[in-house]
Amino acid sequence: MTRNFVSTGPRLVALALLLLTAALPAVQAAAKLELVPKWDRFEHAFKSSVAYANAVQEVVLKVVFTSPLGEATEVEAFWDGGRTWRVRFSPDQPGRWSFRATCSDTANAGLHNQAGEFLCSAPIGMNPFRLHGPVRVARNHRHLEHADGTPFFWLADTVWDGARVAESRDWDFYAVTRARQGFTVAQWSVAPGEDARSQSAWTGSLERIAINPDFFQRLDARIGVLARAGLMSAIAPLLELQWSAGAAALPDSQAELLVRYIVARWGAEPVVWMLAFESDASASNLGRWKRIGQAVFGDRPRAPVVLFPGQTQWLLDEFRDEKWVDAFGYQSVTDVSDDALMWTVSGPFTTEWRKEPARPLIAFVPCENGAAPRSARRFGAADVRRAACWSLLLAPPAGISYCAEGLMNWDGTVGPRTAGETRGSGLPLWREALFLPGAEQVSHLAKFMDSIDYGALRPRARIVASQPGSQSPQRFIAGAGTDPNTLSVVYVPVDRTVELSPAALPASPLVGWFNPRTGVRQAVTARGARFTTPAPGDWLLLIQASR
Repeated sequence: MTRNFVSTGPRLVALALLLLTAALPAVQAAAKLELVPKWDRFEHAFKSSVAYANAVQEVVLKVVFTSPLGEATEVEAFWDGGRTWRVRFSPDQPGRWSFRATCSDTANAGLHNQAGEFLCSAPIGMNPFRLHGPVRVARNHRHLEHADGTPFFWLADTVWDGARVAESRDWDFYAVTRARQGFTVAQWSVAPGEDARSQSAWTGSLERIAINPDFFQRLDARIGVLARAGLMSAIAPLLELQWSAGAAALPDSQAELLVRYIVARWGAEPVVWMLAFESDASASNLGRWKRIGQAVFGDRPRAPVVLFPGQTQWLLDEFRDEKWVDAFGYQSVTDVSDDALMWTVSGPFTTEWRKEPARPLIAFVPCENGAAPRSARRFGAADVRRAACWSLLLAPPAGISYCAEGLMNWDGTVGPRTAGETRGSGLPLWREALFLPGAEQVSHLAKFMDSIDYGALRPRARIVASQPGSQSPQRFIAGAGTDPNTLSVVYVPVDRTVELSPAALPASPLVGWFNPRTGVRQAVTARGARFTTPAPGDWLLLIQASR
């Protein structure tokens, strides 16, 4: 045995060397390929052999990516100025990928039939989107999650103008601050409006726009800052809310071209797409956005699409059967009057989650320090907090979109805004607004939701045995629970005591109070079904089955 091993040893070594030599060209070729971590961004530049007068109007460039398993995904490339075109793609499988481009101008040798390969490795880094993958709708269609199944609680800050008009150092400060405060999303818009250099997304006539690549290159950096801070971009390509005058002037064909360009440019980033528009009694732009949405988002792999109809929430019914709409955003509280609050706690919103097909529902809470449209009273932190707590329990919780006056429109005003008004900080209003108390309090709520199995919660109207909200909507106690009865959450906005249905309590409950103003928890001993808050103010009651 020993003699045979020794005698065959050199042959085995020679055979191994022969196999290694034969495989060396393939190893060397693979070593030259670009290495892209899973869920990161692959980018390839093409050099057009033709200089077009208006590239985005004259040419369409599409690229098919083929996975290691042979699955094909088509994405659009985008023009980036001069003769440069780029394609961006986020691979979701380790291994060797290939791609091939097809240009509508088949005579353009620099674009048409160009091909290449790259290698995809395992995920790298601590960024949540690179570590767990992009955000998608969960299988139960009630909340959001990463590609690997990790839950994603939507806590968004509304900063429509910020990405465009902020200076780079200010945007860096904004992203770091909101990330430290626990936010996970920044909602911002591309158009209408100019950036800090007085440039906009397009030039030329409305009937035939020309994309401005310099404008978009600066926004590339803004997305990167957010992503590195762990914030997803919820991008409204074309904001058409009532106060964003001018957006509707862009014809449908050109609006579609703009949205398509934006999706091609940023579809490989940690993004969701937000259609934020309002209508009127005649539904003037209803068909417009149905056509654009279907053309750009229908029947293709993409990031989720969130529909936010502002104050015209009846539009949700009009888009209910549009399969390319993945989630709904709704204004949960519109004013501080009893009538408005009654609409919140017992109106159509409370039954929206029961309608099919099911979608995640994201609550847009009132804008802190903003004026209510009818009463003209300004919303304070308590109004924001109460709206958030109600919203998270009156529908299956997917997330909250927060808003602050001064930050929403990136107000750079320093000092008094009106006669007699003083501000001692010497800071611009957008920076002051970053630290309003409501922002901290919705962050407490998000951390609370992340600490429990919030995806299993469903509204439970009968959890409260005695409902003080029947006398006043300000006192409405909201409750949600799981099936089986292992987790319940109850919001007590005003009263010091709450009486629950005995059936809502598990056999050996673990009970505690959560203070949404401070984020502090306090355990209590369950004695019956009647509970008293630790102190005045609003509280969340958490009831869990002991293990």
